Amino acid sequence: MAEIVKFKDNRDYRRMYRSGNSFVSPFLVIYVMKNKTGNVRYGITTGKKTGNAVKRNRSRRIIRAAFDSLAVNIPPGYDFIFVSRGRTSSMKSTDIADCMNKQLKKAGVLS
Repeated sequence: MAEIVKFKDNRDYRRMYRSGNSFVSPFLVIYVMKNKTGNVRYGITTGKKTGNAVKRNRSRRIIRAAFDSLAVNIPPGYDFIFVSRGRTSSMKSTDIADCMNKQLKKAGVLS
């Protein structure tokens, strides 16, 4: 299984926003792009529109839990950015995982 690594540098986020493919739902936006590292790399962003710090942190926790449940099925060599939306903080991680699963299938990452 590939190693799962978090994005650390702002240039990684900028590169993904510029040239990654985006998949939008009412709860989540996913940017997907192939990489050459052989690892699965990801980042999570939440904007101020999501709400106060408590809601933003909850959104990040929910997205991280949903991604952890799907990460075993993801083949190595992909980068992801997950952007929370306003309704993300009021959802459960299983609902976000279902939404994420549909979007990743649409992206061609999951079969």
